[in-house]
Amino acid sequence: MGSSEALIRATVNRISARLGHGVADAAAELAVLAQDAPQRLRQEWDLFQDEVRAEAERIERGDQATVNTDVASSSEPSDNPQAVIDRLRAKVADLSQAIEARP
Repeated sequence: MGSSEALIRATVNRISARLGHGVADAAAELAVLAQDAPQRLRQEWDLFQDEVRAEAERIERGDQATVNTDVASSSEPSDNPQAVIDRLRAKVADLSQAIEARP
């Protein structure tokens, strides 16, 4: 085997080894995130439900000044309570589907 062939094989071996370590590190990091994901998703879901209930109570009281800027920034006017409710229902439905779809 000539020295250039050995150099090429050595290069390929080292690149493969480095990529293998990178993949293993990424897989380990992904495993940690996957373990935390259900709890974090549940916390976010609970928080979102609390926000929806609070928003619905504000809407029922007619307190439009406290509508969340995310909701108010959509293309529909923020002074339309039905539009706000419809957007919130859509967000709840999306989150419900995401939770039900997880394994």
